[in-house]
Amino acid sequence: MTFDAIIIGAGQAGPSLAGRLTAAGWKVALVERKLFGGTCVNTGCMPTKTLVASAYAAHLARRAADYGVVLQGPVGVDMKAVKERQQTVVRNARGNVEIWLKGMKGLSVFEGHARLTSPTSVEVDGQVLEAPKIFLNVGGRANVPDMPGIEDVSYLTNVGMMQLDVLPEHLVIVGGSYIGLEFAQMYRRFGAQVTVVEMGPRLIGREDPEVSDAVRETLEAEGIAVRLNAECISFSPCKTEGGEDGVCVHVSCTEGEPAVKGSHTLLAVGRRPNTDDLGLEAAGVAVDKRGYVTVDEALRTNVPSIWAMGDCNGRGAFTHTAYNDFEIIAANLLDDDPRKVTDRLTAYALYTDPPLGRVGMTEAEVRARGRPALVGTRPMTRVGRAIEKGETRGFMKVLVDAESKEILGAAILGTSGDEAIHGILDVMYAKAPYTVLQRTVPIHPTVSELIPTVLGELKPLE
Repeated sequence: MTFDAIIIGAGQAGPSLAGRLTAAGWKVALVERKLFGGTCVNTGCMPTKTLVASAYAAHLARRAADYGVVLQGPVGVDMKAVKERQQTVVRNARGNVEIWLKGMKGLSVFEGHARLTSPTSVEVDGQVLEAPKIFLNVGGRANVPDMPGIEDVSYLTNVGMMQLDVLPEHLVIVGGSYIGLEFAQMYRRFGAQVTVVEMGPRLIGREDPEVSDAVRETLEAEGIAVRLNAECISFSPCKTEGGEDGVCVHVSCTEGEPAVKGSHTLLAVGRRPNTDDLGLEAAGVAVDKRGYVTVDEALRTNVPSIWAMGDCNGRGAFTHTAYNDFEIIAANLLDDDPRKVTDRLTAYALYTDPPLGRVGMTEAEVRARGRPALVGTRPMTRVGRAIEKGETRGFMKVLVDAESKEILGAAILGTSGDEAIHGILDVMYAKAPYTVLQRTVPIHPTVSELIPTVLGELKPLE
């Protein structure tokens, strides 16, 4: 069968590209081997943030007395109901994607495992599809390193966590970065004992130390145990404190017991691309040493007829960057608009409570530039909206180039930090001086209203 384009994968970028191409009159084939919607819809953003919301509700209920609200009896969590709520959100989102694609005029949907057989052909369970243009949107999956003893124990990844409908007695999370910390806080709020084991000297190591420290303090204040500098992690079967079959996670730390006994173990030690069973070698598509497809600024691979979008290209690990990949490709192909991936600013959030909104450079990266810079900070204890909500953990921080006056980066760790960061993000994309944002008149009472105040109190970064 012959098409104008073949899209492999129905994650964030693939369906939207199919919509643009078919609207332009192209005959398109889209192949999905398992679940429509990709990681975000099925095992990533949507289900985890649904769980985060349930955990927040439980946490707030336990704090009801702080707000003058009286509840009768202790707060309980029905894990089966929590899972069903999460699965309902997932089923609805996945179903909507599938209905949209299968009803799209000009699009043929194939369900099966796609493998490249040449630069212009794909085999799907024995059926050959051909097209002059192929777009890879195959995503990624949890990385499972070859750590000692890992094959001898049961463990969970983000996929398995989505299937849990029981409360772990003790959840041990290996990996103190974004995914691991979100699961740590949510399951502690559900009522589990939680320990986070991290090989590095601090949590979320890519952040500035004060961000890492503040997040750790928040988690520990909620009763989460944190084991850092765990340089020699290994696993073995053992009995839990309650006598059930569990997993011993052996660590090499300067303090604490040499092993942590858990009823459940979550591996949250990074992601890897789904490129090892795609037949890339048959098409001559180059990958880097980690298996990510190498692409240029327009997301084209070394093979002129093939592009790569989303997690598999190593140019972003988020739903919003995958969607932007689609926008870049569509702009270049259909709109005569030469957009580039290098135009994109780094921006993301950590969905602990309080959340972290991040954009641009960290302080460490700004210092490494060796140019004069300014910095402004403000604790959330001096933000009216945070005080009114009774959620005053965290702080704001903005970094500015002293000469150009452009904003270099920012972090808002605090209530609504994941939303408030966008005012800074927009100004950075406009390449406007920070004074534009400083002179705005924001709405009161909000978290965002204090950003101009922070910018008005900038000091030299020493």
